[in-house]
Amino acid sequence: MYKVKLSDVKDAAKRLEGVALCSPLTLNETQSREFGTSIYFKREDLQQVRSYKIRGAYNKISCIPTDVLKKGVVCASAGNHAQGVAYSCARKQVRGMIFMPTPTPKQKIAQVKMFGGAYVDVVLHGDTFDDASKKALAYCKEHEMQFVHPFDDQKVIEGQATIGLEILEQSKVGIDYLFLPVGGGGVSSGVSSVFKALSPKTKIIGVEPAGAPSMSVSMANGINTELQDIEKFVDGASVKRVGDLNFSICKENLAEMATVHEGKICQTILDMYNKDAIVVEPAGAMTVAVLDQYREVIKGKNVVCLVSGSNNDITRTEEIKERALLHGGVKHYFIVRFPQRAGALKEFIEKVLGPKDDITHFEYSKKQSSTNAPAVVGIELGSASDFSGLKQRMVDYHFFGEYLNDKPDLFQFLV
Repeated sequence: MYKVKLSDVKDAAKRLEGVALCSPLTLNETQSREFGTSIYFKREDLQQVRSYKIRGAYNKISCIPTDVLKKGVVCASAGNHAQGVAYSCARKQVRGMIFMPTPTPKQKIAQVKMFGGAYVDVVLHGDTFDDASKKALAYCKEHEMQFVHPFDDQKVIEGQATIGLEILEQSKVGIDYLFLPVGGGGVSSGVSSVFKALSPKTKIIGVEPAGAPSMSVSMANGINTELQDIEKFVDGASVKRVGDLNFSICKENLAEMATVHEGKICQTILDMYNKDAIVVEPAGAMTVAVLDQYREVIKGKNVVCLVSGSNNDITRTEEIKERALLHGGVKHYFIVRFPQRAGALKEFIEKVLGPKDDITHFEYSKKQSSTNAPAVVGIELGSASDFSGLKQRMVDYHFFGEYLNDKPDLFQFLV
């Protein structure tokens, strides 16, 4: 079984000098006060390509023999690895073919093209990373090019592992807990290997989105397991199957896996921006979002959270806000039965809505032959605790039709 060697990680660190930023390790006052502990952020979101992925991509490409490299490289990515490969291709003047899932945020696609310039071509294919990866591998075989895997590769893992060396060099205190994001498992397997060798007392916890718990399921099953369906919102960490190398390393190194709800991730994105002016993408917020689950055990400890990336598309802001409100229990959707008479809406507002409640969505079509006509109404509450009262008033005044938040088949058309 492959094991990460410190000598190889140190070699990777030398290759990355002048390419990847030695990102800061900073004490975050906001989170430290919230949890009564010392919480440090390893700010990989500040890399030139705005994620840690440059480390693995550049290290891998630098290790490909020159005669092989002349034919070019191929990769598949939901965004951040693609930017790392594109930047590396331009830096080393190598041709690159980059396959990305069709739903990839436009901001990430634009960044890939910008970093790669004339050296890369971008191909959009499929709905998920796994779809794009299969297409990329087929293209790679057909054209005899070198595939640069985003996580399941020794040199990629060793490049990501350089983060671990930096954290331990930068930290002036012993680290009790280390939270690492998990998508395919590249950074978690690399960094955890360094900590196992140099800081074995640190408890290492992997974090992945609740809608794509591929590492958690695999660890529970004792075998690398491919998920049939995943939630794609956390695009930088949503894969159906983690890497084989990554799984074998993580199951030995990680103390445990944790999953965090996408809505909680969204709230964390908003909080980090509003309180600390830190811009993170969904995958980059996971290690901070999960801290609530460890509130008691981390109290008084030294904690490091790897903030992995900041490639967030501003056009997703409304969706992020919506998911955060839904998760927080302050945004609710109903089918409301309105009597078809003048003054019905006014009665609903005056008798049903609370003083701090606000209608944020309203769809209504008058039916001439009906006594009551349904409307889809979205309501933002002043407090999550106001929900039961709102629902009861709808029933009491004969407006209640159906609650939609817990009906996914209907709800998907609204959010």
